[in-house]
Amino acid sequence: MNRLVVIGGGAAGFFCAVNAARLHPGLEVVLLEKTGKLLSKVKVSGGGRCNVTHALSSISDMVKRYPRGTQFLKKSFMHFFVPDTIRWFEERGVSLKTEEDGRMFPVTDNSQSIIDCLLREADRYQVQVKMHADVVRMAKRADGWTIHLQDGQELTAQYVCIAAGGYAQAEKFSWLQALGHTIEAPAPSLFTFNMPQNPVTALMGVSVPVAQVKIAGTKLQESGPLLITHWGMSGPVILRLSAWGARLLQAQEYTFTLLVNWLPDYHESSLRDAWPQWRLDMGGQMIYAKNPFGLPQRLWHFLLQQCGIHEEVRWSELPGKEQNKLIRHLTGMEFPVKGKTTFKEEFVTCGGIRLSEIEPDTMQSRVVPGLFFAGEVMDVDGITGGFNFQHAWTSGFVAANLGTLKKS
Repeated sequence: MNRLVVIGGGAAGFFCAVNAARLHPGLEVVLLEKTGKLLSKVKVSGGGRCNVTHALSSISDMVKRYPRGTQFLKKSFMHFFVPDTIRWFEERGVSLKTEEDGRMFPVTDNSQSIIDCLLREADRYQVQVKMHADVVRMAKRADGWTIHLQDGQELTAQYVCIAAGGYAQAEKFSWLQALGHTIEAPAPSLFTFNMPQNPVTALMGVSVPVAQVKIAGTKLQESGPLLITHWGMSGPVILRLSAWGARLLQAQEYTFTLLVNWLPDYHESSLRDAWPQWRLDMGGQMIYAKNPFGLPQRLWHFLLQQCGIHEEVRWSELPGKEQNKLIRHLTGMEFPVKGKTTFKEEFVTCGGIRLSEIEPDTMQSRVVPGLFFAGEVMDVDGITGGFNFQHAWTSGFVAANLGTLKKS
């Protein structure tokens, strides 16, 4: 019975399993994965490079990157934070590097480096990994747990850590609700915006280094790189906006208006004030040929066409009506959105186990002793940039201490 069963073979589950086996000699650790794949999100993250974490040294700055779970993370990050993650992997032969935007990757630029490291640790500390082991029910016993699998097998354990990831449908949480836990309704997060039949989709592949995007009628607003796709819009700025707006956009059935400011250094009135100087400086030049804003040429031509501006018009000849329309399009162009698309395989779900029912310093259930949680199964989710993985490492490490954690 001196056994820990970890349910879920993703980043959080693996990190819990290997650290528990290391920290508690003599503890038998069994990891259950319901599919035939281990660490599948680690594999695809960051385009196959694995965005391990984000180079923020301040917990107060870090928690601002999580639409849900801020107060909880302020406590859990005190026990295992970014420097601990970097050191943990470096001590096991995996050095990380920081990119310009703060994202951190293995120096190999290959997610397999992280996967191999975790698998080596599992072998070193004799973690038993069972694949195709789908848990359907758990029962509390006086001395621990009985875990019932889909194929009829039963396992007993003194401790259980649930790191099963997020579920898109609320009914998938029923086996956890049966333990007495409350579930915050799931909603998709980190998705791209669909714009069916919108002419902007003809610009697929065009990216803008910094655009400001806003959901009309709300305070939700983000700035960052934007990518135009054949279905609508994507890129870090859209994914971040989708995370902050996850519940609102679900309630609106993903039908809303997106406002895009292609020139975030300006708003409509300030651009209008600056316009006469450009008109004067470039008066004799064709407006299609001369784009003073550094926008991709295909996007510039698209904006001009949407304003009905003829190819032969010079800057000095631009009629007032078209000029006003262009200024509005540059600083607040409206795009009707109808629907969403999951971002590759890096989907994230908000919702899960209610955080007030989990002790942030141990990850132990406040409802049932001997039950721990790690990763996305909890109602914690971050924007893109390594934040969800940092929560996975932190919660997995804290849970691995099985309630005995001292400040690391």
